[in-house]
Parts: sequence; structure tokens; C-alpha cells
Amino acid sequence: MSTAKTIFIILLASVLLFSCSQKSEETENTGEGKRPNIIFIMTDDQATRTVSAYEGAINSTPNIDRLAEEGAVFRNSFVANSICNPSRAAILTGKHSHKNGVVGNASSWDNRQANLPRLLQDAGYTTALIGKWHMNNPPGDEFDYSDRLTGAGKQGFYYNPEFVTGDADTSKAVQGHSTDLVTGKALLWLTGHTGRQQDPFMLFVQYKAPHVPRMPEFRFLDRYQHVTIPEPPTLFDDYDTREPYAEKANMNIHYNPLPPLEEHDPCENIYYDRMTQEQLRRWHRYKDPEAERYRERTKTNGKELRKFEYQLFIKDYLRLIDGVDENVGRLLDWLEEHPEIRDNTVVVFTSDQGFFTGEHGWAEKRFMYEESLTMPLLMRWPGHIKPGSSIDAMVQNIDFAPTFLDLADTKISDDMQGRSFAPLLEGETPDDWRQSIYYHYYDHGLHGVPRHDGVRTGRYKLIHFYTDDVWEFYDLEKDPREVENQYGDQEYEETIKELKEELDRLRNYYEVPAEHFQPPYVTAGQDQKL
Repeated sequence: MSTAKTIFIILLASVLLFSCSQKSEETENTGEGKRPNIIFIMTDDQATRTVSAYEGAINSTPNIDRLAEEGAVFRNSFVANSICNPSRAAILTGKHSHKNGVVGNASSWDNRQANLPRLLQDAGYTTALIGKWHMNNPPGDEFDYSDRLTGAGKQGFYYNPEFVTGDADTSKAVQGHSTDLVTGKALLWLTGHTGRQQDPFMLFVQYKAPHVPRMPEFRFLDRYQHVTIPEPPTLFDDYDTREPYAEKANMNIHYNPLPPLEEHDPCENIYYDRMTQEQLRRWHRYKDPEAERYRERTKTNGKELRKFEYQLFIKDYLRLIDGVDENVGRLLDWLEEHPEIRDNTVVVFTSDQGFFTGEHGWAEKRFMYEESLTMPLLMRWPGHIKPGSSIDAMVQNIDFAPTFLDLADTKISDDMQGRSFAPLLEGETPDDWRQSIYYHYYDHGLHGVPRHDGVRTGRYKLIHFYTDDVWEFYDLEKDPREVENQYGDQEYEETIKELKEELDRLRNYYEVPAEHFQPPYVTAGQDQKL
């Protein structure tokens, strides 16, 4: 072999070796090929119209919106059972309520079943939960670390809340506001974990806000004092075409004024009893003038009073959202300061369900109507989700667990009923993606809402209040506010027939037992084990 040829081969080998080395270094720096970390941020009872990345929003959430600007916003994200514990169980198990056993807020949580955090653990992930857990049983070893809000019926307190760590027998009160404290604890955990371990992680950051009783942090109480928040068009819904359930539901906006400071005994209310004397004085400084204005308004007609009550309700609701948004900013800023973590971390923002923020005159959830059924969902994953993406495909909270397991390159449990929407994140919608979702509410009688299930497609919705065999049907294209029940209209006869067939198909597909549709029905307050 000639000297020139030998030199050429050596040079070529050197170039190839350098190229491979560069590619390996770039892959390590960008996180390509590595299993991503996941930060899952969840609020409680947040309506999509209180995230400004969504059309028709009534407020500004610049930090939450960063996830939409740098990632994706889901336009059709739905809950499977719009109530706190069942939604959380669906997220953890990837299964509908009848399969995971958590059909209502009184149900027990069985962590022996396959669940997201444990499956991630088995795959080498570290799992942590900080904030609101709310389930009736404490988590077991599915979390390597947990620091959970406790007290107030497992809801947690806003001011000076109590936390219980791991399997400890006692809780510890911490001075401050719940939303700030949950974030602070999450940042401490992130700093500690990433400083000492290289394992991928999934961190659940779960806020109490904006759940009742709505008690924003003091720095937000000045906000919206001199503005009028837009009223929803259905604030004065007359329920004319609906079945009797909507009219009789006990979910109306209601304001309960505090007595003046000098007459207020905080011992009569666990939320105020936790406040220091200085905190109580500051609270009354804001709330006493508000209560006085309300008492004056009670002398006016009912419509004017409801308008005023709506403003009081929605402003505290938005103040709590402002607190969440600010704290989401703290989490995102921490990631910016740690680009090696940021570039390989999926950040998810959602709520455990939607919420009626005045629509139909309500401040609750439960019903299958749109405001309760839809959930905010935003995700960022650098290098994978195209910034500014808008995803229209129908997803549901039973899809969360299989999706995160898929992203972690981990086997999805065979009993999970949801489906990974990982392809949607890359801009690809499978040809066989779902065209309808199934909903089933079991907490019979609470707030006057009976059991019901139903099907929603891209345009239509059919609801079956099966305890009385009563139906409602809505054309969401013509009637997006759901004020015209068209069940029985001959124009839709064929469509309703097709939807009933689809509802039967979904019941069979998800293996909903037939006895669930037969009396006796579980009554409110019972431990619901079906």
C-alpha cells in the first residue's frame, strides 16, 4: 500500500471518529436519546377560560402560557369523571372509575393496582409528589418521596397549611400560603435530587388552588378591585329546555360574608382558626368592606345581587389562579437556570377537571356539560414538541399514564384503558385515533346531581341520566353553550340513534358492568365500591 493511500485512510478514520464523538457529545448535551424527566403540574377545579392560552379567556396567565408558546396547547382535553378523587385515580391508573375503583370522592384508593408512579419506579425513575394528594388512603411506596397537604378533609389549608411527609404519623404546620409553599418544597426537592442523582424523575406538583374556600395570598387581594370581570352569557340560564336536574342542582354561586373583625370568632371556622392574629387583621382589612358592600346589595333585586356575587366569586378565583401562574413561573425559571435539566424535561400543566365559573349560574363541576368536562392541558418538551403547537385531537385523562410511560420508553400496563398520545406531540395523528370520548359520573345525589354517563364526539353530545332513563342531546356546533336540549327533535333522529349505538359501543369497549345502570344506586356519603 502506498504511503499516500495509508495517510488518506488514517485521515478518513480520524474524521469519522471525530464526527461520532461530536454526535455523541451533542446527543448528551441536548438530551436526545435519554429518557426525559417529567414535571406534572396540576391545579384543582380550574376552568380553561382562566388560562389565557385558550380562546375566550378572562384573565392573563403569562407563565402558564409559556408552555403553549414553547410547546403545545390541547384544545380538546377531557375528564372521564368530573370530580376530584376519581379524576386523580384515572390519571394515576389510566383507567375509568369502574376499573380503578375510585368512582366518587368517598371511594378508597387501592395502590396495589398498576399505577403510573410505580411503573416508572420499576423502569428506574425516581418519583415524588408534593402538594395536594386528597385520596382517601395515603400513597404507599409508589412514590420515593412525598410531602402532602393534609387536614380539612384531606383538602389542605391555604394559610399556614399542614404537610405530612412520607409515611409519617404526624403532620407539621408551615407558616405561609399553600401555593407558595408547595412550589418552594418542589424547588428544594428538584435542587436536591438533581444535585445528587442522575436517575430520570417524575415530580408531581399539585396545588389546592383554586378550590374552595377561596383564600388568595395577601399580595393578590388588591387585584381586580376596580375592574368588572366579563359575565358568562349563561349566568342567568333559565334551564327551559333541559331536564329538571340542571334547575334543581345545588351548585349556584353563593357569597357568605364574614362578620366584622370585632365580631368574628375564628374558632368557629377551621380555615380562619389557623391564621395568626396579624393575618386575620390583614384579611379583614380587605374583606370587611367587601362584606359591607354585599350586605347593601342584598336590598336590591335578585338579578343585581347575583351579578355582584359573581364578581366577588370570580375575582377571588382569579386571584388564586394568579398565584398559581406566578409559581409556575418560579418552576420554569428554575429550569432556565438549569438548562441541562430543562432540555430533557417534559413540563405538563393541567387541572383535575374543568369548572363552571358562572356558566349556568354555577360554581361547581360534576355535570357532563362542556365547562366541567374540558380540562386545560399544556405541554412543553424541547426538541420534540414544536413551539406554538395546537393539538385538536380528542384526549382524556385516562391517556396521561400511558403517554408518560411511553415517553419514558416503559411498557404500558395491559389493563390501562387510555392510549398514549405521544404521536400527537410530534405532530402526527394516527388514522385510528378516537373520534369520541366516554364520560361517567357516579357521585349520586351530591349537589343534587344524579348519576349519568354519555358520549361526546367532535360535534355532538348525548347524556343519559339513567337513574330516571332521561336523555339530553346537544349540537355543539349550533349550540356551544348547551342551552337547547334537542333530544326528541326529528331533525336529529338519525344522529341520536347513531350516538346511542356509539354509547353502547364505548360501554362495551371499556367494560362498564351492566349492574351499574340498575338500582339501588350508591347514595352520597357512602364508601363507593362497585
